[in-house]
Formats: sequence, structure tokens, C-alpha cells
Amino acid sequence: MKVICGLGNPGAEYEATRHNVGWWVLEAARRSWDLPPFRREGAALVSAGIVAGDELLLLAPRTYMNRSGRALAPLLVVPGWDFRQDLLVVVDDTALATGRVRFRARGSSGGHNGLRSIEAMLHSQDYARLRIGVGAPPPDLDRAEWVLAPFGEAEAAQVRELVAGLPAALELWLEEGAEAAGSRFNR
Repeated sequence: MKVICGLGNPGAEYEATRHNVGWWVLEAARRSWDLPPFRREGAALVSAGIVAGDELLLLAPRTYMNRSGRALAPLLVVPGWDFRQDLLVVVDDTALATGRVRFRARGSSGGHNGLRSIEAMLHSQDYARLRIGVGAPPPDLDRAEWVLAPFGEAEAAQVRELVAGLPAALELWLEEGAEAAGSRFNR
């Protein structure tokens, strides 16, 4: 089973924020692949089906960003599931310009609290991630305030257009892994 985990924060006040682009990507993929609506399961919302020949679970932790790793705990006891090859985490990234994407097969949290939580749960940095650029905060604004703020109108349109095209990138990850997806879709 493959798992795509999109990070975000629950609550209407966060829906349009930079921190929730991981959830935007999950919803775009779910619709593109005609998977069932998300349903509550433990500490997450999930949708599942067969995509590109793989059993796939879309997972949206409902634990708030700093505790995202808790939603992965039940997967660690699934026989045969190996996060090193079966997990992709989709996350916002302030180090990338808005509209840029970067697949990585492994790496550090880069200061992202959601990734830190996942690393703490997995005791490893060896899992794939898809970073979605949300741009750096202006010099007078704290990074936490920036990611919890909504996009401007032009940025939101740019990110929505990007997100609409990402199911193809996710499908390539399912078929060939993060390095193949990165060589074709990183920009």
C-alpha cells in the first residue's frame, strides 16, 4: 500500500492558508482519480482506492501541523508497509518561490514543524516528500504568521493552477518513485 500524506491544519480559518497546500493537493488528486470522499479515521481524514495499479491511501492528518506524525502511527504496524518506499508527504515550503515544486526521496525537515513531527514518529528522515513553494515571508513578518495567512489573489490562482496539474506527478511517484518524479516535475 502506498500512502500520500498531505499536511495542513484543521478548521475553516486555515483552509485558504499557505500551510494547507498539502491538503489542496490531496483533494485535487482525489478528484482526479475519482476516489471516494474523505472520511474520518482515527487522527486523520482518509480516502482510498487503486491508482496506477497500487492500493493507495490519501491521508490528511487532523492533528494540527505540529503533531502530524501521530496520524502515521497506525501505519507503522501494517505488515509489509515500509515508509522508505511507500510514503510521500506533501508539504508547504517557504524556501521555494510560490508555484515551484520539489520532490525529494529523503532529507531534513528544513525547520518545518509538520515534517519534524513525522521524523519523530518514524525515527527517520528517509521518506519521500513533495515540497510546494509558498514563498518567503516579507522581512517584517514572522514565518509562522506567513504560513498561517491566506495567499494573495494572484498567488492563490498560481498555486491552484499548479495543484491541478500535480496528480500526474503523484502518479509518476507511485509508478517510479521520488527521483523519477523529481527529474520530470521539479521546477
